[in-house]
Amino acid sequence: MEAESPETDGPRSLMPAELCHPHSKYSQWKFKLFRVKSMEKAPLPSETQPGKELSLEVLLPAASHTDQRASPGSVMKMCIGGKSKENVEGPGRRVDTKLLEMEAHMDHLRCLCRVCGRTLAKVKGPVHDVHGDLDETSKFALRKMGCKFTRWPEVILKVFNLDVSEDTEAINPLSFCHRCWTVAIRGGGFCSFTRTKVPEWKPHSSHCYLCSPRKTSFQRTGRKRRKVLPRTQGLVKRIRRDHGDSIVIGEKRALRPFGDHRAPVHRVRRKLSVQREQWVRNITHCQNDHLSNKLIREKLPVDFINSFTCLVCDHLLSDPVQAPCGHLFCRSCIVKFTHVLGPHCPVCNLPCAPDNVKPPAKTFLSALYSLPLHCPLESCCKQVRLDSFKEHCLSHEREEVASQNSSEIDNYLLVNKGGRPRQHLLSLTRRAQKHRLKEVKNQVRIFADKEEGGDLKSVCLTLFLLALRSGNEHRQADELEAMMQGRGFGLSPAVCLAIRVNTFLSCSQYHKMYRTVKATSGRQIFQPLHTLRAAEKELLPGFHPFEWQPALKNVSTTCSVGIINGFAGCASSVDDALADTITRRFRYDVALVSALKDLEEDIMDGLRENGLEDSACTSGFSVMIKECCDGMGDVSEKHGAGPAVPEKAVRYSFTIMSVSVLAEDEEEEVSIFTEPKPNSELSCKPLCLMFVDESDHETLTAVLGPIVAERNAMKESRLILSMGGLLRSFRFHFRGTGYDEKMVREMEGLEASGSSYVCTLCDATRAEASHNMVLHSITRNHEENLERYEIWRTNPFSESADELRDRVKGVSAKPFMETHPTLDALHCDIGNATEFYKIFQDEIGEVYQKVNPSREERRSWRAALDKQLRKRMKLKPVMRMNGNYARRLMTQEAVEVVCELVPSEERREALRELMRLYVQMKPVWRATCPAKECPDQLCRYSFNSQRFADLLSSTFKYRYNGKITNYLHKTLAHVPEIIERDGSIGAWASEGNESANKLFRRFRKMNARQSKAFELEDVLKHHWLYTSKYLQKFMEAHKDSARAMQATIDPVENQDDEEMPLDVLDF
Repeated sequence: MEAESPETDGPRSLMPAELCHPHSKYSQWKFKLFRVKSMEKAPLPSETQPGKELSLEVLLPAASHTDQRASPGSVMKMCIGGKSKENVEGPGRRVDTKLLEMEAHMDHLRCLCRVCGRTLAKVKGPVHDVHGDLDETSKFALRKMGCKFTRWPEVILKVFNLDVSEDTEAINPLSFCHRCWTVAIRGGGFCSFTRTKVPEWKPHSSHCYLCSPRKTSFQRTGRKRRKVLPRTQGLVKRIRRDHGDSIVIGEKRALRPFGDHRAPVHRVRRKLSVQREQWVRNITHCQNDHLSNKLIREKLPVDFINSFTCLVCDHLLSDPVQAPCGHLFCRSCIVKFTHVLGPHCPVCNLPCAPDNVKPPAKTFLSALYSLPLHCPLESCCKQVRLDSFKEHCLSHEREEVASQNSSEIDNYLLVNKGGRPRQHLLSLTRRAQKHRLKEVKNQVRIFADKEEGGDLKSVCLTLFLLALRSGNEHRQADELEAMMQGRGFGLSPAVCLAIRVNTFLSCSQYHKMYRTVKATSGRQIFQPLHTLRAAEKELLPGFHPFEWQPALKNVSTTCSVGIINGFAGCASSVDDALADTITRRFRYDVALVSALKDLEEDIMDGLRENGLEDSACTSGFSVMIKECCDGMGDVSEKHGAGPAVPEKAVRYSFTIMSVSVLAEDEEEEVSIFTEPKPNSELSCKPLCLMFVDESDHETLTAVLGPIVAERNAMKESRLILSMGGLLRSFRFHFRGTGYDEKMVREMEGLEASGSSYVCTLCDATRAEASHNMVLHSITRNHEENLERYEIWRTNPFSESADELRDRVKGVSAKPFMETHPTLDALHCDIGNATEFYKIFQDEIGEVYQKVNPSREERRSWRAALDKQLRKRMKLKPVMRMNGNYARRLMTQEAVEVVCELVPSEERREALRELMRLYVQMKPVWRATCPAKECPDQLCRYSFNSQRFADLLSSTFKYRYNGKITNYLHKTLAHVPEIIERDGSIGAWASEGNESANKLFRRFRKMNARQSKAFELEDVLKHHWLYTSKYLQKFMEAHKDSARAMQATIDPVENQDDEEMPLDVLDF
């Protein structure tokens, strides 16, 4: 052996010269290269793998001359031992072209986006690393939306549902474009508002679409062809050499000695007909179902036989159909063929959809079914017609099964030597049951796929039903049949969902009730939780498809949007501070669609009752929406974790007040739906819940800003929605009326309630309103408030602060939401009751005779009034006036009780007269339709209000000399004008939103969770279900079904019980 030289140092120098192969230096490692999962895990030349000998397949040759200029980060240079092309190529040696192909493949990958597959150079903006950390800009923008991820793999997994943690440089791109970055930021790191199709990245192969994209020769793109890196033939087309005389080294490799060159042995290609037969066989899978034309043994003309042959599978026609072009196929074959390769004829390539095929002529069918077929069984040599061939083969199978069963019984009786007895099927474990019934299950599944469209459940239930009938167990069979037809003893999922929501049962409480009733009665009366979750998806927003024409500005066209972050869609810059709150909401347009679908039955009934033709009313629908927003006060709970957020909450909700339609030949709109209970919590649907103080103007503006933008976009568009089986168009009109005084001033940018500008409807000051209590008109509106804010902000006339304040009439902030200029009836009652409560105290203490009473005297008067009301009217003192207290206080009975404490008879008569006038005026603003409910009080309202104002300015002048409360001013001055314009005040009150405050606390207890964000989602979801008209109808239908339910649970005890109360059972 020759001495070792520096050029031959390494383990390969120990190998005999005759074993040296010109490609052995790299071919061993090349095969390992494509076996490893990641090329970055390939060993360096200097590293050895423990546990293996120094052989050809273990180590790479150590490089004696390492090119210091090669970059250590290159994967390909690491794979060839850190050498460059110049150092590797020597006498009789060359660089493996596969490695060059991989280098070119990875160069192509570096130019593409990992998420969308676009070319990075074509997308404007910076390129982002898939496995990198979030930069400061991205991190700050995502934190605004509530996302706290710190690395891009987590964001990409959440937004695009794409796991990039195991990506490698050889298979996947390691960067993504700025467009995908924008999609992730807009989605808040949680969802994607645009459809991004993620490509499937595959390892490099001979047919790689990146290195050699497929283009037919007749396609002309108009661009110059670019040069593709030359590569070797693909593995499929590579010639095979005979390795019979090769030398085996180890167990994985075989090397040929030098000088042994033999002719290449090429692969034998299949014929085109054989290849097509294989393709069709893989598509149709009908070899075991359809009959071959070789069963026809008679010497018939070839064209005659071909006329009865399917042109897809080449079998005899089974359930034949004829295409529009005249060709014949098996029905199942043409369906599968068009599903895979497109709706065209396999013969002439003309359009051929499965719906357009029809059965052939009866003459052809009679000729087909009369074909003589030869029985394939060797012991039977009969000629059988095609229509009776199947029955003939089944008779052979029955004979074979009968003989096989008899032989098995005989063998068992002879061979069995007393082993373990065969256990019954029901006594086995589930795994053993699956093993024993495996063949039966496969046969039933094949039958269901072939005959019943894959409905395996119906097939199994029908088999069970037939088994019960054959065993004369008709009672169980009747129950099973009723359950299969949807009229079983168990309640429907919608009824169970309504019971759970209306009784405020948590998941664990409902599941406990479900198990208890099932164990007690032996029947599944209530449905399990998973069926309830499936039923509630249809009732929540995001289930029904719809379309806006024109499309909403700056709003995604996606229909399946559920609960989202309240800050989603908020247009803010990176410099804005992150709002420290938690908020969840529905998208406004998606919520309106779900609310309309909930009223679908009522809308269609309204069309029929008004004599309107259903098909003629597809456009011209107008929907009136009442909007409410109010704070819920302190909602703090002891449980829960999460960030430090204020424990005051605000709810934004809406109510569909009416739906009207303008028919084609009509001039006026016809009202087809009117909300019967506009002030009920059952009709007030929640849109947004937030943990924020209602006096925090900045946070409230940030949260409600996206809602305002969506509402303004919907005003300029129309909704296309399927209603009653037809597409109909709806236009929406919004009225923001359900706000109290404080919220109106916040939204319209006015000064607080203690301002000298007393009214949110007119420009009167407090002194002007007390001097003239009745004669005022509505002058304020949203546009005027915006103009006054611009004057306040710019001060174009360089005025002083007092002059500028007098010019803008109390506007001190930018109005961010339009409110309808009206009066909230609920808060008007509460505000006036608070004022009367103070008048009662002053009359008890005779303040009209005193100048400045002390605080102790006022406390004694209040204590005396509370004691008298509690003693005579059972009215407990309250820290803050509420609606129930106000209703009972503002009555003639309460005045009579208070007059017992008033010393002067003259003052008593004044109090009685004041309350009498108020009681006559109150129904006007509290009634839903005052023109129908209280026409007399409406006609006398102006006279009564003038008389009421005269009493205040004369008898009670000590209290109203130069001042008046906000709600008293609106009650006396603006009620007739509002009713003349809108027709009602009471119907547009915020009472439904206020009544739902107790629901928030009950739902929060029902869905107590550690995370307040998830807790808020559960509360919003169950509150929406609580207001569903669909579930309310189920509750109305089943509220008197307690007797039937109890009889189902325990039929023996309740058989003769006829006086059972109809109260709903409390589980």
